[in-house]
Amino acid sequence: QVHLIESGGGLVQPGGSLTLSCAASGLIFGDYAMGWFRQAPGKDHVFVGCVSWSGGISYYANSVKGRFTISRDNAKNTVYLQMNGLNPEDTAVYYCAAVQSVMIPLRDPSEYDYWGQGTQVTVSS
Repeated sequence: QVHLIESGGGLVQPGGSLTLSCAASGLIFGDYAMGWFRQAPGKDHVFVGCVSWSGGISYYANSVKGRFTISRDNAKNTVYLQMNGLNPEDTAVYYCAAVQSVMIPLRDPSEYDYWGQGTQVTVSS
C-alpha cells in the first residue's frame, strides 16, 4: 500500500521560511515524478510545482517561482518543498502527490496517482 506523509507545516511570519517534507513508502520512489499542490479553504487544489523522477528537472507555478524550491532524495524516498519569502497568500494545506510518468510538468491534480494527507501552512503575523 502506498503512503505519502507530509510534515514540516506550521505557523510562520510573513517573509519567513519553511521546508516541507514528504516521505513515500510502498512504491518504487525513483519511478515517480512528484508534485506539490496547495488548497486554501473553499478552493480547489492548485499546482505549486513538480520534480522529475531523477530530481534533475523541476517546474513551478508563477506565483511561487523564485521563492520555492523542490528537491528529492531518492535514497530516502523523500521529496522536499523549500519555501522562502512566505506571504499570507501562501496560507493553505500543502499536499504532495506522486505520478508514474516521465512527462512533466503535470499541473492537473487528476493526473496524479497517489496523494498525501496534507500539512497546514499558515503565514500570519
